Amino acid sequence: MRFAARLLLALWLSAAGTLGLAADDLVAVPALKAHVTDLAGLLSGNQATALEARLAQFEKVHGSQIAILLVPTTQPEAIESYAIRVAEAWKIGRTGIEDGILLLVARNDRTLRIEVGRGLEGVLPDAVAKRIITEVIEPRFGEGDFFGGLQDGVMRIEAVLAGEPLPPPQERARGA
Repeated sequence: MRFAARLLLALWLSAAGTLGLAADDLVAVPALKAHVTDLAGLLSGNQATALEARLAQFEKVHGSQIAILLVPTTQPEAIESYAIRVAEAWKIGRTGIEDGILLLVARNDRTLRIEVGRGLEGVLPDAVAKRIITEVIEPRFGEGDFFGGLQDGVMRIEAVLAGEPLPPPQERARGA
């Protein structure tokens, strides 16, 4: 775990402790078994399979890894803190390149976040990630079309990343 991330996590956990929260109170990070993990029941099997195939193909061609995690809630933890814990546990992206992206949705909290690895922060800064959320994903979610929102959001993320000169896929060394 990177020093800055460990420091941030330690500070958050100490702050959570002062608020009466213990590490046991936090939502557990699930094991990374696929590009799409739907613990919130937002996708049908066919929809999850379609997203999984798309993300696996993008990783094969471009090297960068995109993962989607759908959870019922991140409470009592803020989505930003939970996203960092997930990204650190899953080690999304290639080791040394840090070109992974986590798209996290907390259904009951009605929040979502795009957590970007350090290697892609210049390509997909917070402002661009926020625009993808507000202009692409949220409108579809507002219509009750979670699959459409995720699919369109992934397509926009892929379009942003596709032109970025990153090391070729064969240099990939998955951390998890």
